[in-house]
Amino acid sequence: MWPALLWMVLSLLTEMGGEGMCGDPPPALTHSIPAPQLSTEERLSPHMPQSLRCDACHAIAFQIEEQLSRAEGKVGKKVLSESDYLEVLERSCSQGWESYGVQEVDGEKRLTGPGLPMQEPMSVMVTGGPWPGRLSKMCHGAVGEQGEAQVYGAHRRGPSALRELLCHGDKGPCPSSKAGGAPPKLQNEL
Repeated sequence: MWPALLWMVLSLLTEMGGEGMCGDPPPALTHSIPAPQLSTEERLSPHMPQSLRCDACHAIAFQIEEQLSRAEGKVGKKVLSESDYLEVLERSCSQGWESYGVQEVDGEKRLTGPGLPMQEPMSVMVTGGPWPGRLSKMCHGAVGEQGEAQVYGAHRRGPSALRELLCHGDKGPCPSSKAGGAPPKLQNEL
């Protein structure tokens, strides 16, 4: 029975021309994805470029929220003392920020990383370089400008209150969320 089955398979392959069989590798699929083309300001300035400040603010609000929530869970109490939340806020802003970078999506550069809207999965993300330092500097500036007690109070009201305070308030870099509708879905909310 096996020899007859083998003969039938070989006959069918011969009739089909054996294309793509017997060692012929399939044609290679190639897809070229260019890295974002960064301007001189985006490459060299110590400050976060204006076009990326709203994205950066949302990343900062996300990291502060994560760190404060984690600290509240560790101490086993719902409210942190002033010294505890001051320490957490300092640690939040001084972290490495290496998981953030820039992608180009539909010709527009966007900051990408945890807590930010999902970006194009098939694109190049430029990380490292000036981005971690810029995020840290912007985080320290936002916390200092708003005040640690006000930041912690906004955290206690919820993630949207913290984003509103840091990013969409009078001093925030984003257009008001009240005027722009609901904020986009974040990577951790999907």
